[in-house]
Amino acid sequence: MERLRSSPLHANISTALDKHLESIHVVQARRKDEIVNASSRQRHGPPRCQDERVVLALAAGLRALCLATRKVRTVLWCAFQMTL
Repeated sequence: MERLRSSPLHANISTALDKHLESIHVVQARRKDEIVNASSRQRHGPPRCQDERVVLALAAGLRALCLATRKVRTVLWCAFQMTL
């Protein structure tokens, strides 16, 4: 879009995209933790308290990703409108 406009877009657009990417990385890391925890639980028995913390961390990461996705969609729509 910057090439079409021949000028840089607003700084909030790149910030929102960066936060969205960061949220994706957080969710990926939480999901890896959940997988590791689930595989170790099968071997050693069920420690429930740790399992709940991992799932809650994943849920918090997904909530942040949801909010970041909404913001990015809005920001990209605005950028598209400014480009037209």
